[in-house]
Amino acid sequence: MSRLMSTLNPVNAPSLEEVVRWSAQEVLEVVSDVSALRQRNAELQRDIESLKEQIDWFRRQVFGSRSEKRIVDADPSQLHLGQFLPVPDQTPAPAERDVPAHKRRAPRSNFSEGAKDESNLFFDKERVPVKVIELANPEIEGPAPDQYEVIGEKVSHRLAQQPGSYVVLKYVRPVIKRKDTQALSCPPAPQGVIDGSRADVSLIAGMLVDKMQWHLPFYRQHQRMSQSGVRVSRGWLTQVTSQAIGLFEPIYEAQLASVRTSRVKAMDETPIKAGRAEPGKLKSCYFWPVYGEHDEVCFPFFETRAHATVEAIPGLEPVPSAVLLSDGYRAYAAYAEKTGIKHAQCWAHCRREFFNAQSAEPVLANEALDRIGKLYKIEEEIRARKLTGESRHLHRFERAKPIVEGSSNGYASQARIKRCCRRTDSYRRLGMRMRIGMRCRCSSSIRMCRLTPITSSAVCVRSPWVARTGCSAVLSSVRGRSESCRA
Repeated sequence: MSRLMSTLNPVNAPSLEEVVRWSAQEVLEVVSDVSALRQRNAELQRDIESLKEQIDWFRRQVFGSRSEKRIVDADPSQLHLGQFLPVPDQTPAPAERDVPAHKRRAPRSNFSEGAKDESNLFFDKERVPVKVIELANPEIEGPAPDQYEVIGEKVSHRLAQQPGSYVVLKYVRPVIKRKDTQALSCPPAPQGVIDGSRADVSLIAGMLVDKMQWHLPFYRQHQRMSQSGVRVSRGWLTQVTSQAIGLFEPIYEAQLASVRTSRVKAMDETPIKAGRAEPGKLKSCYFWPVYGEHDEVCFPFFETRAHATVEAIPGLEPVPSAVLLSDGYRAYAAYAEKTGIKHAQCWAHCRREFFNAQSAEPVLANEALDRIGKLYKIEEEIRARKLTGESRHLHRFERAKPIVEGSSNGYASQARIKRCCRRTDSYRRLGMRMRIGMRCRCSSSIRMCRLTPITSSAVCVRSPWVARTGCSAVLSSVRGRSESCRA
């Protein structure tokens, strides 16, 4: 390598006479060094391309749009309707006419005379309480009742608001003493949902709804109580809420047991900060939402993302012919292999990988996106025709299965797929989990994969027929796979 390095320096470059006097061994060394440098140069070029792709990805995350919407250019050979219509030589001027001046009547408000009843337009009379206010007619104050008659009424409505208020329920229980036996008796106090607590069930329900549904923190609820004259500690609110949540544990356990007995289950994991790891820092924990075929969903909480968690939630004894719908996290595949269930993966997660690979391998990525787009159109047809049960499965089997298993010129060479995988290797090191032609490895929340009420098949709303081949089916054009998520 030293002789070659000296040749690369223009100052010490050997002349033609010196090269002629080289021995055969020296020539072989130079040729070997040139080959090594060329290989090293190719590796550096690949690294440069990979680093450029990383920079482009970070630029999109910081400055660009994260939308995965794909805009397809129109076919230039497609004609539009205007090309067949004659084009006028000159656009005629619009016709004009004189409009006489006039005055417009001012619109009547809801409280003016002759206003219409608009109650059905802005509120539900069965759910919103209506307070009736009768207005006296000043014209009937003087005449006697026999001098006029009421021939009808006009109704107007206004939307009002009553500020949130608290009320104290004071139970007065008389204590009596029988004169004959001198015995004292007093009726017991009504039993509350929490023994010994001064919180009524209505207060507990209101606190939970404000906290969970309307995201009103306890410190704001405590401020609202203080302004209303209620003097309780903020810790008491947390204590009452914790005791109330414990009352729901039997419902949660029953619902989770129902999910475990479902033949088709969908599962995902999403991170959440909970618990104190060190001063000023929270621990990273996980919710594991699991969805059953009867539209029930539970959110088990675990501190880790370990494989054992996947086994603990659905259990190691699934029902016969069970199907698990998930993303490409390896823990789900390991669970499927261990229990023998069918593992169905999501086309939406698969599509995201091809969408991110457009800059690395635009030809293959666009072909894959076109195929997945055709599958989405088939799902739109199913929803438009409202197919269910066997008719829905048959439609997918006839229309979607050939698309997945069909051969394509862009997928004929597996070497190109492997080359595409190598070009995106740096993405995996950054935690993007991108694998082109392999198993989809996204780990986003279940919100990214909305699920239909699963009654006769296990599919993602944006995911048509899903076979055990998972996300690799489109790119590798697997043949001979006829398994599907059939109910």
